[in-house]
Amino acid sequence: MAEFEREAMEYDVVIVGAGPAGLSAAIRLKQLDPELGVVVLEKGSEVGAHILSGAVLDPSGLDALIPDWKERGAPINVPVTEDRFLVLGPSGSIRLPNWPMPSLMNNHGNYIVSMANVCRWMAEQAEELGVEIFPGMAASEVVWGENGEVKGVVAGEFGLDENREPGPNYEPGMELHGKYVFIAEGVRGSLAKQIIAKYGLSDGKEPQKFGLGMKEIWEVNPEVHKEGQVTHTMGWPLGKNAGGGSFMYHLENNQVFVGFVVHLNYQNPHLFPYMEFQRFKHHPVIAEVLKGGKRIAYGARAISEGGWQSMPKLAFPGGALLGCSAGMVNVPRIKGNHNAMISGMAAAEAAFEAISAGRSGDELNTYEENVRSGPIAADLKPVRNLKPLWSKYGLAASLTLGGFDMWWNSLFANRSLFGTMKHGKTDAEATGRAERFEPIDYPKPDGVLSFDRLTNVAYSFTNHDESQPCHLRLGMAEIPVELNLPRFDEPAQRYCPAGVYEVLRDEDGSNPRFQINFQNCVHCKTCDIKDPAQNITWCTPQGGDGPNYPNM
Repeated sequence: MAEFEREAMEYDVVIVGAGPAGLSAAIRLKQLDPELGVVVLEKGSEVGAHILSGAVLDPSGLDALIPDWKERGAPINVPVTEDRFLVLGPSGSIRLPNWPMPSLMNNHGNYIVSMANVCRWMAEQAEELGVEIFPGMAASEVVWGENGEVKGVVAGEFGLDENREPGPNYEPGMELHGKYVFIAEGVRGSLAKQIIAKYGLSDGKEPQKFGLGMKEIWEVNPEVHKEGQVTHTMGWPLGKNAGGGSFMYHLENNQVFVGFVVHLNYQNPHLFPYMEFQRFKHHPVIAEVLKGGKRIAYGARAISEGGWQSMPKLAFPGGALLGCSAGMVNVPRIKGNHNAMISGMAAAEAAFEAISAGRSGDELNTYEENVRSGPIAADLKPVRNLKPLWSKYGLAASLTLGGFDMWWNSLFANRSLFGTMKHGKTDAEATGRAERFEPIDYPKPDGVLSFDRLTNVAYSFTNHDESQPCHLRLGMAEIPVELNLPRFDEPAQRYCPAGVYEVLRDEDGSNPRFQINFQNCVHCKTCDIKDPAQNITWCTPQGGDGPNYPNM
């Protein structure tokens, strides 16, 4: 492709991603020094368009950032009133008592929220302080400095054709340079992936682990709505096929968030996570709430689950990884937004200190130290063994051993009897050969409680300009049919929650070929994570494309 001259804009801090981590960093920078030049780049069409989270919010991060958030009208209105933990069987359930749960599992003082709406509100607070926020501006490349540091990013490139050549309406975008660049893209971001590899930030760490989270919003009948109720389940329908669980949160206006998480270290390549979610909704405990209701939104995204031992080095020359770009989710609590906010504030404080001292382009070591010894460490260290215990011993043993380990950690300053356990294989490496597993027969969606993928994707309001290059890039075009199909029955057909990948054949079943329907992509990144050959790379499409979540 021919080289185009790009304009450059200079800032003190460039932030990629308008999620809770990036916006918290922007707000804190301006609180510390209103004269700092701070810009936030967001690939979604608006702030919140690509935000999907459960979510029960621990307000500790927001309390520290904006103590008067209630007076400022934050969309945080539904306190948790009841916690329920259920183990499901095919037709019944067992409720686990709350009293033996470690205190960290208690949701008292937490709120059921739409994180998309919380981020929209946070963006308003940031703009009032003078932060520049550019939605629809995907950061597609890293700009490297003369000494190998991260100098900035390229954003706003539009009009490439399907061959990655400039089309008639091509816009080269611009370079945004910063004394420091914060990467707050969320899970498995394309720039974070490059930066982690370039600087070896994960060297000596355990591989990151992931889950696939799928979520629907339902309007339900008033008689079954219980505002403030939080339900988490484990067990059926996954059984021994995979780890995972569900959530059902009752928020205001007779709305319910219902979601399902499948750990991506499953072995059986015939597993179909989306269909497990759809089947789950027919369980009597869930169906009694949803029957007579109406699904109004759908979405999916990957979740970082590796925890403390998988978190890479956070500071690199010229910037830092924030929030889910580093993997700060507390798996048993199913919470990471508070840690994302805290990480954003810590990074902002480190950058402010460095800029005040006349520094730029170096490593923000005080940020690293803060995360490794501060409130994020206090949140993640006690639960660091639950995920590897679950992966190694299964659900029943992990409930007992994991609960014991969390109690022991809380009593003895994070000194676990298990030490710090290892995760072992990556999720891609965990995938087994197809002939070693039985195919799974899934019931056909009924169109009332359960839906086919393409019907549901319409409720994510996803759109991609079809003339642009496919943002799901194959390293080698022949691998899906020549390697993945015979060995793994090409699991991309099933692990994608949006029906992006298909294996097409002639009428007689011959001539298999791999098709990518990138227009359906909801930017969950599961393909980048789970592909057995690691042959798929998720890249940003042009800015503004993708899902347009209303209030996920």
